[in-house]
Amino acid sequence: MDQPTVAVGRVTKAHGVRGEVAVENHSDNPDRWTPGSVVFDEAGRAFTVRAVRPHGERLLITFEEVSDRTAAQGLTGTTFVVPEAWLPPLGEGEWWAFEAVGLRVVTEDGRDLGTVRQVLDYPAHDLWRIVGDDGEEVLVPAVQELLVSVDIQGGRAVVRLIPGLTAPEG
Repeated sequence: MDQPTVAVGRVTKAHGVRGEVAVENHSDNPDRWTPGSVVFDEAGRAFTVRAVRPHGERLLITFEEVSDRTAAQGLTGTTFVVPEAWLPPLGEGEWWAFEAVGLRVVTEDGRDLGTVRQVLDYPAHDLWRIVGDDGEEVLVPAVQELLVSVDIQGGRAVVRLIPGLTAPEG
């Protein structure tokens, strides 16, 4: 694909014999997996959702292009993406979780924690996995009480440090 994309789901396994796949949903867009919607694999091949239903923490999805279990098994491990341009607009001061990756994170008192390497999606809130220059990792909950400021364009975030969140400076 020639344009920037965003991961919206990953196939964990085939389900049944009619081409259905189990997908971990990584999208906040409620219309992402509705019948008729389109997603792409990493090679740029389009897949059109025929049917979808919840199944525990995953979705069971049938695609128009996948007709049997063998084809569904071939998708195991596939990450589905959509062009960034397809994302709905956000309000002032809002950002998509994936945009936090690469931010340099410092505390209110100026302590450099490192760079956001991954945003972990948990039910209560996202966690930023921050890796320091020394390789030390810290997980910071991406919640309003801890995020003092986030400047996506400037590539920097300031967080409020709470006791026990990181090792003491030393």
